[in-house]
Amino acid sequence: MNRFDGKVALVSGGARGMGEADVRGLVAEGARVVIGDVLDHEGETLAKELGDSAVFVHLDVADPGSWDAAVAKAEEVFGTVTVLVNNAGIVLFGAVDQISIEDFDRTIAVNLRGVFLGTHAVAPGMKAAGGGAIVNISSTAGLMGYAGIAPYVASKWGVRGLTKASALDLGPTIRVNSIHPGPIATPMTAGLDDTMVAAQRIPRWGRPEEVTAAVLFLAGDESSFMTGAELAVDGGAVLGSIAPVS
Repeated sequence: MNRFDGKVALVSGGARGMGEADVRGLVAEGARVVIGDVLDHEGETLAKELGDSAVFVHLDVADPGSWDAAVAKAEEVFGTVTVLVNNAGIVLFGAVDQISIEDFDRTIAVNLRGVFLGTHAVAPGMKAAGGGAIVNISSTAGLMGYAGIAPYVASKWGVRGLTKASALDLGPTIRVNSIHPGPIATPMTAGLDDTMVAAQRIPRWGRPEEVTAAVLFLAGDESSFMTGAELAVDGGAVLGSIAPVS
């Protein structure tokens, strides 16, 4: 028996990158999955490939109405959402004294407000169904600072805190945990060089499916005694320097 037989999942940012890997992993384990994304062509193509186990819905995670429509679509096609993966995210580059206010606000809207709105949208149904699991995709930028991406860092620290507060508010019925990926080879990181990973204890780029393995664990019954936890999938990026002390 597959781990997610009978479960309905909603994955934001599910059309490509880590989200696509999550969608594929959930379907492979028996879930029926709603792919939410602003990338209509990619999302529709993926849903068509996966057949009756998946459906695509246009989802702007910063818009409450868009979340309501996504949840309604899930209920119409598959039933109550019992797994939510808050994966959608953006990163905009610029020093804190140079990046625009508009770029800061947009990053917070997608990366943090989107997680809140997703949680807010699925929680009533999960409670009525007797339980559910929410997996929030934060980042190593939610565990440490990075130069040049202050809005992203702020948003991902926010996701970390929101996860813990949500776990307290929604438990024991709904479990809420966060994953903190390090450098993962996705379209969002395309063009970045290998200096990002050279100092890690495992000095390579991570693969989306390595994050998906953590998503499946936290969304499934194997982690039934975990809530409010944070799981780094980062090649040891947050461990500290491997350079010898002089």
